[in-house]
Amino acid sequence: MSVVTFWNNSRRQTGKTLSIAAICTHLAIEHNYKILVFSTGYQDYNLDNCFWQTEKIKKNRGLFGPNTNAAMEEGIAGLAKVVKSNKLSPDYITNYTKIIFKNRLEILPSFKGEKDEYDEVRQFYPDIINLANDYYDLVFVDLDSQIQDSITETIINGSNLIVACLNQGLTNINAFSEMRQNVPVFKSKKTLLLLGKYDKYSKYNIKNITRYLGERNKVSTVPYSTLFFEACEEASVPDLFLKLKKTDEDDRNGFFMSEVKRSAENIIYRIEDLKM
Repeated sequence: MSVVTFWNNSRRQTGKTLSIAAICTHLAIEHNYKILVFSTGYQDYNLDNCFWQTEKIKKNRGLFGPNTNAAMEEGIAGLAKVVKSNKLSPDYITNYTKIIFKNRLEILPSFKGEKDEYDEVRQFYPDIINLANDYYDLVFVDLDSQIQDSITETIINGSNLIVACLNQGLTNINAFSEMRQNVPVFKSKKTLLLLGKYDKYSKYNIKNITRYLGERNKVSTVPYSTLFFEACEEASVPDLFLKLKKTDEDDRNGFFMSEVKRSAENIIYRIEDLKM
């Protein structure tokens, strides 16, 4: 049972959320893991759009004041309410999630209520993650870059593995390289590098970035794929992965599928290696 936190150090898009969607969908289809994906953002629909059609939320009185409709109580707000009362058990979390593949993949969407409510609810995120880790084989945390620093630090320190998501821009790469000189966890084996929306024709390719950052192993990637990024807007990511399951390397989506598989395997291998 392990917590894998996807993190980035830039407000520029790194494909972090969509990389989680791709890797977790692959793992759910190809392996027998019980997986939870937890979105920590505020009113972030990126993960939702990958798996289900999003409905507009009506506001009324709720958990901590002006809130969302009753459906919101079934998500993170409902969980926070139970945690606050000290009545939450690990196996109870699944009652508040969206089930994508039964006994394989569940999503705990981002908070969709008012900002002041979010500021209170997010204080419970580390507790929810710890409880989830007692029930699920893998807990993937989509760590929002705007979340409170103390909460970020708690989640990162409590994670078994950190996936640092970078883009192929030199500014972003240099910023990470400089930052990890001052933050030990990011230069340890506990951190795995991943390039989202990867373009193999860029000069900042796998080989060059691996060498530039002094990595012993090739950095992981989730390449750009037109079909995948369309599916991420159409709630059809599971259908796409099932359709492309037997794609060979000669297919236009072969590279995308092979790299997602490699990234997923790198995560599992690194977790097992750290345990040893």
